[in-house]
Amino acid sequence: MRMLALYSIKGGVGKTASAVNLAAEAARAGHRVLLWDLDPQAATSFYLRVKPRIRGGVGKLVKGKASFDKVIRATQLENLDLLPAALASREMDELLAKRGNSHLRQVLKPVRDDYDLVILDCPPSLSHLSENIFSSVDALLVPVVPTVLSLRTLEQLETFLDDHDIPCPLWPFITLADRRRTLHREVMAGMQERWPLMLSHAIPSASVVERMGLERAPLQLFAPRSVAARAYAALWRELAQRLG
Repeated sequence: MRMLALYSIKGGVGKTASAVNLAAEAARAGHRVLLWDLDPQAATSFYLRVKPRIRGGVGKLVKGKASFDKVIRATQLENLDLLPAALASREMDELLAKRGNSHLRQVLKPVRDDYDLVILDCPPSLSHLSENIFSSVDALLVPVVPTVLSLRTLEQLETFLDDHDIPCPLWPFITLADRRRTLHREVMAGMQERWPLMLSHAIPSASVVERMGLERAPLQLFAPRSVAARAYAALWRELAQRLG
């Protein structure tokens, strides 16, 4: 079971849309996918039409006492299940502070044979939860808007991992790209050399992505021929090749 996290210190960079669309593309490719909504805002759960509630509570889940057949929910997509968020997810940081590293992977141990891929949609913060994410996943997928401030948060994340000696690979990729803007083109041109593990396919800024909130579905279900949907499909193919 491989684990990837969609993570950024900065909000508003297309993290949740990317988590949902990449999970959907992986499921369409035939992989058994679990998408775990770790953000108390529960946007991923909203997009996939699942009530933001963890049956039995977050505490039971973190302690390994949850019944996964009651916690994990099916979605409208074949091969894609969701472990939803809840407002009580805010308690997870405190609960994880009492646990060891890589505990999120340990939590999922009972279902590790049921899924090929787990994707985590993470809140934009540095906390006990984020440190546990860093030590649990195979790589961090970091969406970066091609602006100076967004690029700066990527560098801050790299510094944090280095300072805490956490060997978690960073796989940045561009989101909300507008190639008509000079600054976007300049930032994108310089990133590949600075970040050798950067994914090459960029996600464009597109109103159809914003419509996910109205349609409550990934792009492949309501706009499969859109430029953004094709970009996510290409990004998933690149990820799949990297994951082997």
